[in-house]
Amino acid sequence: MRITSTSSDPALLELPLHVPLSRWPEDRLVALPRGLSRHVVRFVRVDGAVYAVKETPERIAQREYDLLRGLERLDAPSVEAVAIVADRADDAGEPLESVLITRHLEFSLPYRALFSRTLRPETTVRLLDALAVLLVRLHLSGFFWGDVSLSNTLFRRDAGAFAAYLVDAETGQLHRQLSTGQREEDLDIARTNIFGEMLDLDAGGLLHDAIDPEAMADDVVRRYESLWHELTHEEELATRDVRHYMDCRIRRLNELGFDVEELQFSSASGRYRMRPKVVDAGHHSRRLLRLTGLDAEENQARALLNDLDTYRAQQRAPDEQLAAHRWVTDVFEPVVGAIPPELCGKLEHTEVFVQFLEHRWYLSEQAGRDVGTAAAVASYVTDVLANRPDEQAVLGFEVGDIDAGETVAEAEPV
Repeated sequence: MRITSTSSDPALLELPLHVPLSRWPEDRLVALPRGLSRHVVRFVRVDGAVYAVKETPERIAQREYDLLRGLERLDAPSVEAVAIVADRADDAGEPLESVLITRHLEFSLPYRALFSRTLRPETTVRLLDALAVLLVRLHLSGFFWGDVSLSNTLFRRDAGAFAAYLVDAETGQLHRQLSTGQREEDLDIARTNIFGEMLDLDAGGLLHDAIDPEAMADDVVRRYESLWHELTHEEELATRDVRHYMDCRIRRLNELGFDVEELQFSSASGRYRMRPKVVDAGHHSRRLLRLTGLDAEENQARALLNDLDTYRAQQRAPDEQLAAHRWVTDVFEPVVGAIPPELCGKLEHTEVFVQFLEHRWYLSEQAGRDVGTAAAVASYVTDVLANRPDEQAVLGFEVGDIDAGETVAEAEPV
């Protein structure tokens, strides 16, 4: 047996690697929802961490491992490769396929778990929006996916929206830059696969009557093309317009959650052509991390920063860094610290805080006054969080009961 690993955790050696994955004992497995896969996939817990284990030929496992490692170096949204185990054999000496081990993405859900109950059209659009953003980010990194689909994607809740992560890279290719033809091929694959997945959901009675599968697949491509154009198009400007336009465009890109690290200008005949040369996702996430040390999805970070900015204004604190430290100590930590230990697996702490903000606003609107943090936290824990399914550990078909687009006050208890 031969192991290639990024992890120094020797506990991985305790896995029953001499047994075909389909026959691994139940006491080793974790009951997490799985997407569709052509391979045998199991989730296991090792020393408190959860891993996904996929059985596949060595050549494919090595290729996917290398691609995931490459995407990790580029900070692309994908699962983390941990190890490959090759040259496996059972107790009788018969050869077994290699396994690829990846780290399970906490609080993530395959699309079928989200569609386990019929989602509203608005929530379905948010889900497909996340897939379009994921594809743009991967293409900006030079990654050709080759099998774009909902099945090969994991989704995490992100303040009323979703964030998407690539989970299957075995058909991918990593280039310095993608050609237009490569991007268009990925879009054609996306349109075909998503159309088929929408039809499959429709046949199972899991698609809302208002959703047209073909129109939804086409809409993902349109959303991708709109975002790609905003991020990469080149524009000709009169000299007097350069400063104003540059400021406006950077602000628009920031609102989309992207940072402009470099701008490229060329001039001819007294006019300028401007194009972002390097565009990077995670503008709000990076600002929140820099100020507070909190790691959050983009929409979560936007909501937390809004609360931080409000707190800073109320405190009349000119020093942003000092105000951020006080906000974490005085606002964020008391809220998440009030969550009982038995409910900590329900949602990520950042998502809990975002939902708490929504719940406090809702209660204050009803009361016609600010109800305060303590009362809002107590109400949120009792009336909302306690009734949610557990998204960290074992998930069943109740996950779709609460749409991502609903506020916590609107959602019906599970």
